Amino acid sequence: MELTTAQPNDHTTAGFTPSPAEPLIHQLLATLAQHRMATTHQLHVLLRPDRSRQSVSQRLNQLLGEHLVDFVVLPQSHRTRVWYLTPKGARLTRNWPALRGRPPYPITSTTAASLKTPHTLTVLRTHLAFVADARRRGDEHGHLDRTPEVSHSIGDGEKVIADAVMHYTLINGQQRRKLRAFVEIDRATMSSERLAAKLIEYARLWSYEPQPARRRRPPAGPGWLRWYPVFPRILFIPTGAGRQAMNNRISDLKAMAAHHPLVTDLAHQAPLGAAILNDLEEHSPTTDVWTPLTGSTPRPWTKL
Repeated sequence: MELTTAQPNDHTTAGFTPSPAEPLIHQLLATLAQHRMATTHQLHVLLRPDRSRQSVSQRLNQLLGEHLVDFVVLPQSHRTRVWYLTPKGARLTRNWPALRGRPPYPITSTTAASLKTPHTLTVLRTHLAFVADARRRGDEHGHLDRTPEVSHSIGDGEKVIADAVMHYTLINGQQRRKLRAFVEIDRATMSSERLAAKLIEYARLWSYEPQPARRRRPPAGPGWLRWYPVFPRILFIPTGAGRQAMNNRISDLKAMAAHHPLVTDLAHQAPLGAAILNDLEEHSPTTDVWTPLTGSTPRPWTKL
């Protein structure tokens, strides 16, 4: 079940893009605070797809001169710059309303930036696929609608950390359907068994009920209700390996959903799916590229 609301009668559907009323410099700082790192191209696509890339580069160089951002150069990439906030930039954005509650992630050296680059840019790459699709369809999904590295307690002092939490508003005529998803990017850097075990962590989150501090107080229900009206769907996105290897990893996820009792219970309550990143970029996320982990036919992520 997802939340659905009525669309105002005077609404004209249009692809969601950042408001030009907010200065581009502010949007650049907010985007880097939210996503930690981004290339010039990614920032251009996210924030000003209808403007020249130079307009974005000029503002980035201005921020560079003010020591609010810095960059590293990707190896073997024709000098592609990857931008991130300096500690000064992180302090400046810390209390901005759109970022309230997000811990700052200042990067203090080019070495630290280089170590974080591959995974961070791949997470943002998946975001771009959903943003482009939302604009084409007239849905709402903008540059701050995906939050990386979201952590939730699952009891016993343990946590599950999602690569990202996505918020997406699907618009169909007068209906607005709000979707949420935990997004897991699989770059084939861990074993397939460890990847599939991530489903157990999410199943523990789904079933975890924090105990009240006072014994007389009744339990408040599942802990995830503090953040979500319904439990988010879980999307796995493999990349970085041959297609057969990625299909094998999806098969292992399906096996976990079929055989682990807690994950099986979760699968009855929350949609679980997997899609290869190249397929998302080539065909879009709302085409039949998603494999439901419960074993049925491929479909769009919105219909898992």
